[in-house]
Amino acid sequence: MSNLSQSHRMLFLNTLAFTICFACWTLNGVLVTFLVDRGIFNWSVVEVGWLLGIPILSGAIFRLPIGILTDKFGGKIIYSALLFLCAIPLFLLPYANSFWSFAVLSFLFGLVGTSFAVGIAYTSVWYPKNWQGRALGIFGMGNAGAAITTFVAPTLLNYFSKEDAVNGWKMLPVSYAIVLVCIGLVFVVFTKNKKPEGESKNLKTLLTPLKSARVWRFGVYYFLVFGCFVAYSQWLLPNFMNVYHTTLVMGGMFATMFSLPGGVVRALGGYLSDKYGARQVMYWVLGSTMAISFLLMFPKMELFTSGPGIMANNAGVVSKVSEHGLVLNGNDYSIKPRVDGVLTDASVLPVKTSWQEIIVKENQTVKKKELLAKGVTQIKFSANMWVYVILVVLIGISWGIGKAAVYKHIPEYFPNEVGVVGGMVGLIGGLGGFFGPIIFSYLLNFTGLWTSSWLFIFVISTICLLWMHNTIIKILRKKNPDFSREIEHINH
Repeated sequence: MSNLSQSHRMLFLNTLAFTICFACWTLNGVLVTFLVDRGIFNWSVVEVGWLLGIPILSGAIFRLPIGILTDKFGGKIIYSALLFLCAIPLFLLPYANSFWSFAVLSFLFGLVGTSFAVGIAYTSVWYPKNWQGRALGIFGMGNAGAAITTFVAPTLLNYFSKEDAVNGWKMLPVSYAIVLVCIGLVFVVFTKNKKPEGESKNLKTLLTPLKSARVWRFGVYYFLVFGCFVAYSQWLLPNFMNVYHTTLVMGGMFATMFSLPGGVVRALGGYLSDKYGARQVMYWVLGSTMAISFLLMFPKMELFTSGPGIMANNAGVVSKVSEHGLVLNGNDYSIKPRVDGVLTDASVLPVKTSWQEIIVKENQTVKKKELLAKGVTQIKFSANMWVYVILVVLIGISWGIGKAAVYKHIPEYFPNEVGVVGGMVGLIGGLGGFFGPIIFSYLLNFTGLWTSSWLFIFVISTICLLWMHNTIIKILRKKNPDFSREIEHINH
């Protein structure tokens, strides 16, 4: 078997394992929403946010040590152990009967999220530099595992709950645990262990790259494109159910429309990063994120404000008032009546209507320029569901490309520390998946708006874009000061 064909086989198995791991990692998004919706557990919005984020936290904070272990012992050993160990808390989850027991077991099975750090290191050692962008992009398609959960899990939950509405859900985590064990066995039998070439390094040497500001900058980018992707993979389901009143299955399908393209397109992101450069790709990703999140910030709303009213031309006494107007000093004042049903939810853009309401009575004495009928303007924005879905899919695709662009740099700058650097960047990114649902839940409680989460995305993407652009400008000025002076001279 040629080296390349063996590498492809390892890549396929690595991607398969990561896909299943990612599906398990985002399990709580569907499961917790189902349990609350059915009244099996009476958790608050904030408690739900914590339960969505806790597995992401454990999967994030342990990526660095898992990445170090992968560089030291090889991907096959670490990956196999991870798959078997994370199945245990999933087998135990049906016995959870409180918030805290559910939270502890969620933290433990969330360790399956460290599979990303293992997979990045294990994939990169099988490919030369000119192939690594594509290989890591293909591996990253395992993010589509979130789509498997949002698409399949709601249907499975409904099926399991037909016979037993209260305890049927317990079969879902058990099913996921069985799949993890099966993939673990496949990994043990069909993969080959391999570590980065070079001398074995102590912990201090391995952690040296973390002093580089570049690592932390990549981590912040990944906080947005990966962490927030994971957060929304779970957050979108309750979002659709509450705002658009979808069923669990339909909401899961819409969440899948976000997760699946965002995961699959990562391979395209690797190709684009190889061809055009990761920095250029990141400009596009961050710019599009700002634009789309700005559009998504506007909530479904109905506003009433003051409109054009009618004032008295002269002082006098109101002699007649009717639904069509009034008479003052023998002069007729017609009003614009309210017409119901003018504004519908079918409109894509905000729509408005205006009318007038008489505020004076018969035989009332009024002064010149006194208000006779107040104007009312109604503005309605239905936040059309299909437009919302399209925008959400587009931002998911953008983040999928961005994930590959961020990781394209790691094997180039840190070829012998891919595990530790990839683990650190993944840790920071994973924290986005942890803090995301929690921040979203607190914003929802504070503002009462489901779209408040997109304001957070807009702010983070703006910070990332400004930071990246400022870094590039500094590098240009340092590397080519004469060119910088010429530009400043031209601008003046």
